[in-house]
Amino acid sequence: MPLRVTSAVIAEQLRERILEGSFAPGEQISEAQLAARLKMSRGPVREAVQRLAQEGLLVSHRNRGVFVVELDVADIEDIYRSRRAVEKEAASTVYERGIPAGLAARLEEILGNIAQYMDAGDWPKLAREDLYFHETMVEAAQSPRLIRMFSTLAAETMLCMSAFDERYIRPPTAVEEHQRLLDRLLGGDLAEMLAEIDRHLTHAVDSLTSARRERDGDEATNV
Repeated sequence: MPLRVTSAVIAEQLRERILEGSFAPGEQISEAQLAARLKMSRGPVREAVQRLAQEGLLVSHRNRGVFVVELDVADIEDIYRSRRAVEKEAASTVYERGIPAGLAARLEEILGNIAQYMDAGDWPKLAREDLYFHETMVEAAQSPRLIRMFSTLAAETMLCMSAFDERYIRPPTAVEEHQRLLDRLLGGDLAEMLAEIDRHLTHAVDSLTSARRERDGDEATNV
């Protein structure tokens, strides 16, 4: 293992594996096995695990170990409640400071990617572009703290979406809803923009909670 591999690099690799579903919700993460696989001491691995626990992707249970977090309906609602606060504040800041040059073009490009991945049925890339659209809007506020808060919420959101795959997709709403967000952003009316953020995130919560209940029903039937 190259010396450049640090706890941050390990955390990024582990984060990707969790978000892509290589580690399932509720699965135990063994620091010893990770360290052996990476041929490293347990120190950097432990730091990486602690970092992901702080991000909410892992949870530590006393005398049991560390596990990939399992998000229930209450967690989904809380994640999106927090996202609503961050994204509305970011939008307000963008209106106050002025829309940065090139923002509309970047968002249009992301919209094109969303449409492309939706047509191709590439769920993982579609989910990431969805979040990248929102991340780009938050970054436009140029607030390091809002960006940092959204980064954590984005990881938890990705965990929500990756758990349900096609159950959560509601084509063609992914394109239409993000287009409305862009239109409101460029329309110059802050109240309309904030209302659109509310509608968009409320619809996401409704879709995710419905997908969660559908999956739970299927699992109960197959037991």
